[in-house]
Amino acid sequence: MLKFAILHFCYTNTPMSIILHPYSAPCGDMMLGSLDGRLCLCEWLSGKSTDRLHRRLSRELRTDFADGTSEVIEMAARQLDEYFRGERREFTVPLLFVGTEFQKKVWDSLMTIHYGTTLSYLELAGRLDIPSAVRAVANANGANGISIFAPCHRVIGSDHTLTGYAGGLDAKRYLLTLEGVSLS
Repeated sequence: MLKFAILHFCYTNTPMSIILHPYSAPCGDMMLGSLDGRLCLCEWLSGKSTDRLHRRLSRELRTDFADGTSEVIEMAARQLDEYFRGERREFTVPLLFVGTEFQKKVWDSLMTIHYGTTLSYLELAGRLDIPSAVRAVANANGANGISIFAPCHRVIGSDHTLTGYAGGLDAKRYLLTLEGVSLS
């Protein structure tokens, strides 16, 4: 029986696709994506860099896209629902970051910004011990393909103003207000 299972696996060993499923947030429409039990995409459909992000995922993961759903997408949708109802402050969805080592370092650092707090790009660069690389940190932040879960919306300008966000400034304002951040 085991021998058959191994042979069956060998014959059906084709690349998996990134599974895509839409999600409607109160502040905009999103697309969730998963691959091999991890969330690799939570993007705003209004974003300008959707094509670039999809090309990067497809190239780096050496796969294509397929519509559908998965266990991790269902988990992500439930946790987003709870977040938007004000019932969740932390996420437990397994994530798959796809980017350069530098980008992954920035995205990992995003994960340390607590619910209801903000950090400037300069402060984020300082946390990474590269205070002179504010622009590079900002670019990596903007390339984050897993919005909300990797909370790039919590990064603001040094003068405490809202700066660019893939979902638009209205969505960023909505998320920060939801988290109780006082905006000036």
